[in-house]
Amino acid sequence: MSSLRLSFLGHPKSLPLTRPTSTPHRTHFRKLPRCSLSAVSEPAQLKASAPESYRPLPAENSRTIMELASVGTLSTIAHGGWPLGIGVQFAVDAQGTPVLCLNESYTGLFGEDLRASFHVQLEQCKMRTPQCTIQGSLNKPEDSMLLKRFHATWEKRFGEVNADLLYVVNIDRVLQVEDFKEAGIWVSPTDYKNATPDPLRDIAEKIVDEINSNNVEDVLRFCSIYADLDFQVLDAKVIWVDRLGFDLRVSSQNGAYEVRIPFPREVTDEKGAKSSFNCMSQLAWEIEKNYSVPEFKKSTQLKRVI
Repeated sequence: MSSLRLSFLGHPKSLPLTRPTSTPHRTHFRKLPRCSLSAVSEPAQLKASAPESYRPLPAENSRTIMELASVGTLSTIAHGGWPLGIGVQFAVDAQGTPVLCLNESYTGLFGEDLRASFHVQLEQCKMRTPQCTIQGSLNKPEDSMLLKRFHATWEKRFGEVNADLLYVVNIDRVLQVEDFKEAGIWVSPTDYKNATPDPLRDIAEKIVDEINSNNVEDVLRFCSIYADLDFQVLDAKVIWVDRLGFDLRVSSQNGAYEVRIPFPREVTDEKGAKSSFNCMSQLAWEIEKNYSVPEFKKSTQLKRVI
């Protein structure tokens, strides 16, 4: 949607007012160099390949979930034709293939039909639980080169293991769900394997905790400056941050909503994410005080969650 394009790091027109006598608002993230609105020489543009909603694709979300989680539910057809699900630890290789360590106490429960599903969920700051379910088959790798690769994958996460206990879930298709009570999106095995996990995945929760603890005013200001809302916001918190932006949980008298706020440009690391947040905070403060005029359309990506 073109309405989500936030190219606000260009050169917004300044109003013909005298400069403020008070010190501009600063966030706790301002350990980085302050972002002046005139310091950026060209308008910020999101990559043309980014989805219209400026969210990571379902395949990317699936890979991120699988990278961050370490426990899932393996479901197979047990003896007698009954479905059976058991909790197991897992690691993933470079293509997102789940690698499991199963001893006889597990494998003795499986029937001859090795079709399986592997369900993994990831709690995001106690506000959302995206999920990934892989459908495929449970297999014991026989090729020595593959076995060596899967052994290295497991060892990197959990330590030494008997290679004879290693199994993998071959991937036929993947179901990605954003949260409980939401419809899922099917992802092809090719898209899943070719997708890249989000580069901020390992530090996303840390960034979210810092923002929600130290930048409450900034988050509330984002709701009025960057989001097109027709209700009064009572409370707002950041749910998660990724390379393309962040999601807010917004509370009102009529319930709770989730709002997507895109970054002005794609980020790849913690420094870039914090720098973008700082620039957005500074611009939002200047717009609120009428020191700058907004030259972007507000985000309309809003959905009710409660």
